[in-house]
Amino acid sequence: MRAKRNLWRLPAGVGATALLPPLVVGLLFTASLARADTNTVTVQKETVTNQFEAYAQVEPIAALPIRVAEAGQIIKLSIVPGTAVQAGQKLAELGGPEIQALLDQDEAAVASARTNLLSAQKTLAIQQQQLPAHLVTRQTILQTEGVVAQAQSGSDTARAQLQAVRQTITLTAPAAGTVLAINVAEGQRVSAGETILTLQPADKLWLKASYYGADVAAIQAGMDGQFSPASGGEPISVKVATVFGSLAPDGGEFAGLLADAPSPGWFNGESGKVMLNGGLRSLVAVPTRALILDRGRWWVLVHTDQGNRSRPVTPGPARGWETFVESGLKPGDQVVVENAFLEFHQNIAHTYTPPD
Repeated sequence: MRAKRNLWRLPAGVGATALLPPLVVGLLFTASLARADTNTVTVQKETVTNQFEAYAQVEPIAALPIRVAEAGQIIKLSIVPGTAVQAGQKLAELGGPEIQALLDQDEAAVASARTNLLSAQKTLAIQQQQLPAHLVTRQTILQTEGVVAQAQSGSDTARAQLQAVRQTITLTAPAAGTVLAINVAEGQRVSAGETILTLQPADKLWLKASYYGADVAAIQAGMDGQFSPASGGEPISVKVATVFGSLAPDGGEFAGLLADAPSPGWFNGESGKVMLNGGLRSLVAVPTRALILDRGRWWVLVHTDQGNRSRPVTPGPARGWETFVESGLKPGDQVVVENAFLEFHQNIAHTYTPPD
């Protein structure tokens, strides 16, 4: 004969915790509340600075071409591409038959003008001595003074022309900078107005940044920010000087930025990231780990009275461990933080159809 087992059941409506001691029930309830509190956060509005990030590169605002004023021959070239030069430093020397002919002509003109001036001054001195004896009239002296003034002007002009020719012989740097390119070699003949080298002024560098999408319309002159060189180093404070106003072939908009400091320490060709500060906005913030990416869209799990519900959101700027949300949430919403990704995809096995 099979022995009968004593089976018992809980009365209808009575949970299993009803048979537990009150202290244990209280601990379980407290743990449940604590788990619920740590699993969700209540989002609030925060003030955030609208920021625009872009790739930027240091470029010269404009290059400075060095041209010869007269035709001649390059007889000495004292620099090479990449040479850093100071204002007034000698770059090249010009010579040849044309330059020598100009020198001879202007030196002769100076000598002739000097002779005319000395002659006019001597005549004036004699007339001034004869005036008390009434050997000359005051009108004659006034005319001679005019001749002296005209001779002085001619002498000054001749000496200025000679000085100008001598300056064309020695080509100097008009400003401090770096030699970018040299177009001639020693011994080469050049024409008047020909560019012999190109100089990049040291204080004429700026940042050229490219912005895309919605950022294009938001970038304005006067916005400030920071440039972080890719090679490391301290960020450099910059300000938008101009927006080009025409889209590049790739759809980007160029902006030119100048350094706030007179000597930022950057160099031509240096690249990095520039972050511009726009206006202040009020957005809700969520922990970044609460965001879920699924099929190209961002989601969060919002805790409601009916349970956790997925909701699409549009992420905005990030700050530390938080991400600001452009749309999809409002202040007071409770967002699931812990294991949000796993819970979002917990039913994937029920909806997934294996291939045949």
